[in-house]
Amino acid sequence: QVQVVEAGGGSAPSGGSLRLSCTTSGFTSSTYCMGWLRQVPGKRREGVAAVDIDGNTSYRDSVKGRFTISRDNAKNTMYLQMDNLKPEDTAMYYCAAMRTPGPATGAVCPPASTAYWGRGTQVTVSS
Repeated sequence: QVQVVEAGGGSAPSGGSLRLSCTTSGFTSSTYCMGWLRQVPGKRREGVAAVDIDGNTSYRDSVKGRFTISRDNAKNTMYLQMDNLKPEDTAMYYCAAMRTPGPATGAVCPPASTAYWGRGTQVTVSS
């Protein structure tokens, strides 16, 4: 059974930090390009960061220098370290695993015929 579970969301003050994790099971996530996306109500989901199977990363401009994406294939887990948070980072954050090696460009993985998504974790940053 495929599972994609995000954790680590919550509330933080402006300038604070949070670390999100995405743990997968039921498929070989090491062969999947993986990424974090976020969505605010009424707006389109947007890519935040992605990491391909070779460990190459891509970030959206607004989070460069503040967020760090990483993956630990031995633990089937991907992380998003978020530092110097800003109120505009407030959103529901989703983990996605795309059945493609990559590359990760434009803060997202290439589209794939097979994709697995988590249910999301809320991040709220107060000013």
